[in-house]
Amino acid sequence: MSTDPRLPDAARTADLVIIGGGIHGSSAALFSAMRGLNVVVIEKDTVARHASGVNAGGVRRLGRHYAEVPISDRSMQIWYKIADLLDDDCGFQVAPQIKVAETEAELAKLADRAADLRSMGFEHEVILDRDALRSHLPAVADHAVGGLASLKDGFAQPFQTTFAFQRKAQEKGVRFFENTRALSVAKGDGVWKVHTTGGEFSAEKLMIAGGAWAGELSAMLGEPAPVEAIAPMMIVTARLPHFCDAVVGAAGRPLSFKQMPNGTVVIGGGRRGRADRSSNMSEILFRNLQLTAETAMSIFPIMRGATIVRSWSGVEGRMPDDIPVIGPSAIHDNLFYAFGFSAHGFQMGPGVGELMAELIATGRTNAPIAPFSITRFADAAI
Repeated sequence: MSTDPRLPDAARTADLVIIGGGIHGSSAALFSAMRGLNVVVIEKDTVARHASGVNAGGVRRLGRHYAEVPISDRSMQIWYKIADLLDDDCGFQVAPQIKVAETEAELAKLADRAADLRSMGFEHEVILDRDALRSHLPAVADHAVGGLASLKDGFAQPFQTTFAFQRKAQEKGVRFFENTRALSVAKGDGVWKVHTTGGEFSAEKLMIAGGAWAGELSAMLGEPAPVEAIAPMMIVTARLPHFCDAVVGAAGRPLSFKQMPNGTVVIGGGRRGRADRSSNMSEILFRNLQLTAETAMSIFPIMRGATIVRSWSGVEGRMPDDIPVIGPSAIHDNLFYAFGFSAHGFQMGPGVGELMAELIATGRTNAPIAPFSITRFADAAI
């Protein structure tokens, strides 16, 4: 839906306005509507246009920052029932996520991590020795010595998932206004006013989930956040005979690797192109893409004969410490943030949406969100 200047004022008024139509904004909209809130989502482009539509689709608890683990685990429980929630399976499949160790030193470091998580009460990450690794990855290179696995993680289709959240939210009464850019935000008489290219929207509560562009809005409100625009890159190959049932990373170098049910292989993992926030565009850097392909061939020699059929990049928001901003404003009532997921936010989308709705509707959440406070950047802004 695009904005129409002839819309009545009532159509521009809600209990909650969410800026950003990615998976976090759309998920929060759905869960907020399920709690009885009247919700409007404003999206400057189209739903899933940026990070939520161009990522690798990994539904990954494996290897997360320790602060993210509880929310990631909470989100995983929603993923297991995603078809019941959204009336769409989102292409979700349970599959092992495995981080391959290429040296004994890397394997020892992975073992330390697994022990740390067990001490925190989480047992989803387990060490694989050389034989166990090959039982899951028969095609892995001979030099691989073992790995770390989360055996009940998985993958899904990013566009399909985000659109499914949008459709279900619309069924619950959420109104989406696409191609509508938020130009400024301000509060007066206890009401948030969002001035956009499609007119003014107002609500008692406001959530900013604008990805790489969110820092511009938070700065207007006295809470600057140093969001960097990055451009993760992806490769898809022609179909190959079936050889891999897991989503694979590497302990010592960037890689995200999976074979899809149709035989194609999707490869990414952190090497970046060039992002331009002002033009809304990203650019592939082919030297970096070559490094990604070389890593895939090194860990899976079968890939040496593969044909690349397409590649892409997209604009994503990254924070300096590589974990997102999640939670309430420190200086404004009824203002909330969820952005800067630093190229690993897709799996967390359902869990973040649920906890944000809880926070927005009740003023509290039992999720441990203190590490994600926007206040951690306050000193850097002085």
